[in-house]
Amino acid sequence: MKIRCLAIDDEPLALDIIESYVSKLPFLELVQTCSSATEAMQVLQTEQIDLMFLDIEMPELTGMQFLNILKQHPLVIFTTAYPDYALEGFNQDAVDYLLKPIPFDRFLKAVTKAQERLQRNGKSSENHTLPVAPTPEQDFMFVKADYKMIRIDFNDIQWIEGLKDYIIIQTKDQKIITLLSMNKMMEKLPDSKFLRVHRSFIVSLQKIDSIEKSRIRIGPKEIPIGEVYKEQFLKWVEENNIQ
Repeated sequence: MKIRCLAIDDEPLALDIIESYVSKLPFLELVQTCSSATEAMQVLQTEQIDLMFLDIEMPELTGMQFLNILKQHPLVIFTTAYPDYALEGFNQDAVDYLLKPIPFDRFLKAVTKAQERLQRNGKSSENHTLPVAPTPEQDFMFVKADYKMIRIDFNDIQWIEGLKDYIIIQTKDQKIITLLSMNKMMEKLPDSKFLRVHRSFIVSLQKIDSIEKSRIRIGPKEIPIGEVYKEQFLKWVEENNIQ
């Protein structure tokens, strides 16, 4: 029924803020706050925890080191003052990455994502279905490129191309290359706006100019439709065909 939470941060003020936010949401229960990863490890051995709010820069063990030590761990929302760790955070399959000072609306959005993931997995501390709190769909993301975090609005993306361990994000005005897999990229994109149509291509459904046989045209770019993805794409075409 409730998501059992653990907050880990070496800053008392940060813990106070999380505790205050959790108290405002009836579907959350803060089991304990910890000032270090070693203290949190002891809690995980004795308590059932569904979600951790985890700071990254901490003495003794950083948040990343802590996760790498654990064989299994609850869902994680990173809370940090440093944007440089965002890509590594998402590679850890974190639910979200919150930058301090954390506004309440971003906190609510993050815990709602955790709630939805637990619901999909059929897991909670009491194995009950959780009520999903409404939240607006995020319309942008950050990716790491050229040694900085770049904001990309979803509405600006035309297509995404996979190249081994890298992807190319093509917008109207620029081409952004970042270290990320196609599967991870699909997890970050809204399903209502994007569709994978080939092993190497994701397209913005809003940017499609025409479809011919097994190819999609977006401006001058021709994008192939892979056999594995054709059925799902044709289903989308049929749903949006007015004839």
